[in-house]
Amino acid sequence: MCGIAGLLLFKDSGIDSNILKSLSNSLSDRGPDDFGFLGWSLSAPVQISRNPESLENSRIWLLHRRLSILDLSPAGWQPMGTSDGRYYIVFNGEIYNYLELQTQLKGLGHEFRSHSDTEVLLAAYAHWGVKALNKLVGMFAFAILDTWERTLFLARDFFGIKPLYYTYSQNGLAFASEIKALLKLPGVKRHVNPQRLYDYLHSGLTDYGGETLFADIKQLPPSHFLKVSLDKPQQPQIECYWQLELNQHSDITFAEATEHLRHLFLESVSLHLRSDVPVGAALSGGIDSSAIVMAMRHLQGEQLQLHTFSYIASDPALSEEKWVDRVAEAAAVVVHKVQASPEDLITDFNRLIDLQDEPFGSTSIYAQYRVFQLAKTVGIKVILDGQGADELLGGYRPYLAARLASLLRQGQWGSANQFLQQSAKLPGTSQKKLLLRAVGLLLPPSMQASVRQLVNKDVKPSWLNSDWFTRHGLVPKLYQGKHGEEMLRSQLYYALVETSLPMLLRYEDRNSMTNSIESRVPFLTPTLANFIFSLPEEFMIAGDGTSKAIFRQAMRGIVPDAILDRKDKIGFATPEQQWLKTLRPWVEAVLNSEMATQIPALNLQQVREEFQAILDGRSAFDFCIWRWVNLIRWAERFNVTFED
Repeated sequence: MCGIAGLLLFKDSGIDSNILKSLSNSLSDRGPDDFGFLGWSLSAPVQISRNPESLENSRIWLLHRRLSILDLSPAGWQPMGTSDGRYYIVFNGEIYNYLELQTQLKGLGHEFRSHSDTEVLLAAYAHWGVKALNKLVGMFAFAILDTWERTLFLARDFFGIKPLYYTYSQNGLAFASEIKALLKLPGVKRHVNPQRLYDYLHSGLTDYGGETLFADIKQLPPSHFLKVSLDKPQQPQIECYWQLELNQHSDITFAEATEHLRHLFLESVSLHLRSDVPVGAALSGGIDSSAIVMAMRHLQGEQLQLHTFSYIASDPALSEEKWVDRVAEAAAVVVHKVQASPEDLITDFNRLIDLQDEPFGSTSIYAQYRVFQLAKTVGIKVILDGQGADELLGGYRPYLAARLASLLRQGQWGSANQFLQQSAKLPGTSQKKLLLRAVGLLLPPSMQASVRQLVNKDVKPSWLNSDWFTRHGLVPKLYQGKHGEEMLRSQLYYALVETSLPMLLRYEDRNSMTNSIESRVPFLTPTLANFIFSLPEEFMIAGDGTSKAIFRQAMRGIVPDAILDRKDKIGFATPEQQWLKTLRPWVEAVLNSEMATQIPALNLQQVREEFQAILDGRSAFDFCIWRWVNLIRWAERFNVTFED
């Protein structure tokens, strides 16, 4: 796991070596163990060094920061090149099936001088080209320079676990693992993207697709590659190399599917355990993280010294400590716990804003940050985490409404009524909520406005300055209903590619990497995702509303039954409503700050009135509070501009 960056200059204009050092230093948390630079003039031989000052007169630069996980020796140092001098790579990520690929490539005549997955990836690209991408099991963002073809090839993994940003400026093309690195470059503007600003303020939505909250900075979407000619860098080729298979339906029984899912999950966890440094796990006490911890113990037995890291909420209603303790005892782990207070949040808030690059939606991100911080103090460099399971298997409460909508659309009235009656008994939901959400999914867009107002989701809330968005060419849009018979499958797909997972992966990447920890997510492999998406919806959410039904069954005998039989859903939840009482002076100071008055997208007076109404109990708690505060502090920390 590492940090990467690169520059392709349009002409022989040169660049100050101090800028390159600053670019590298901005990624130092991602790779504290080593660093390297590559420079090429496009005519003289490629040069690689730890000192950029020795690589003068270059038109292309590649930068790498190393976090040593596989092959800790100097043989794994980057930038790395092939023996014939044609290909050079900077790589951020892990290829978990690198041993199998190495064996295959050896059979094809390739020789290896290290034990690193980087060298295997480089050889795979040299042999198969872009077709190598679909042979990989892992998380990755990398750049490969082809000196013979005179091209630069960038690629990002299937789900976007690892980030990759790029921008065009007057000097050329630049890319990096984090936005803050690109902002170190001269000429990169900090103007806000109006559409992304609306999406964030209204819905907390970020990170999907190819844009960011900075208008001039793009991200390479998940499962895409970018290829650019060094001679015509203004004309990039961007293509998708993999998509989730939505139209395949397995003709398989529940028992057969359960057995196969168990096999695929254990196989994935086994691959994700490959490391030359100690591996730990994040443990919330929920089904997903518990399954990973118990699978680790199941696969490696007593020989594995297993450390787990858990956030424990101070609010008993949100605390999962009893579940954490039950799993810790069953797996015989060394358990580590951390709590957080609102005072802690204030102390660390600026740090959190800085490391995340873009705003985030709730203070649960802080709880996750503290978990990785704790792991760093223990000396663990690799953590396995359950991210992605809820989006694959229907773990969140709103997916109940999607399943209900499927039954209604398919005319299964009896099953729909039974599902409604049973699901409404689960904690955190009700018949009214389920029906409103289901109807909202089924109605055409022209009729959704009234339903959205019933659940307080107005498209144009009064605290948003609609005139500012209109002046910038944006007309707030209604949620678009999804077509098809299977509403749950559709909702899960959009959660994976747009509404949920992209944000969660960014939060996790920054929170882990700022603590120099590699976070691995064994639920997110193409094989596992395609299999789950081929199953009937009732395998994911059962007729009584039980979420992750097939996975719960697949884990019987490995995970304690008490965990698998849980009906509640908590996650890394912080007591945000309680915290408001303590944080009130701080929030008010932010809302009354000079920066707040400089954000024309907000009706600031209305923002303050809404906040007071929530404090007084006249309005229900709304996460928009954290989005307001986050936006204001983000704009201040990153010197964001809102007008051209």
